[in-house]
Amino acid sequence: MTAAPAQRGALRERLSLLAREIAKFGTVGGVGLLVNLAVFNLVRHTTDLQVVRASVLATVVAIACNYVGFRHFAYRDRDKSRRTKELTLFLLFSAVGLVIENGVLYTATYGFGWDGPLRSNVFKFLGIGVATLFRFWSYRTWVFRRLQPEPDREPEPTAAGRVI
Repeated sequence: MTAAPAQRGALRERLSLLAREIAKFGTVGGVGLLVNLAVFNLVRHTTDLQVVRASVLATVVAIACNYVGFRHFAYRDRDKSRRTKELTLFLLFSAVGLVIENGVLYTATYGFGWDGPLRSNVFKFLGIGVATLFRFWSYRTWVFRRLQPEPDREPEPTAAGRVI
């Protein structure tokens, strides 16, 4: 049995939209990744901050950068009517992502003793990857929600009885 052409076309359109969303998310995320790793390594090599503290600071800077990118590029067509709620949810889910990301680095550094510039960057990158999967799901599901189509309204009659 094959699907009707209309169903295949609808599926193809949904997959195309998802691919574009993933590409935009990835673009913003790629910039955030560069910011995150650059700040992490800059702080790590120019201060005496411990590795996880440097990572948390870098993650916070990247979160701020990512919000601007997501709101004004990746999800600019999404509902903008509840910015306070959007920002609150973004920060909440970003904080969970921060814990995931830095939990991986913390476990590697303090749980297994895997420290050093290369290892720290590898586990920071791995933590970012795991947290990114969570962030993609949570941002698209809860934070940057699609606009709901307006229900079809009946045209209102004018005083003369004509429909406008």
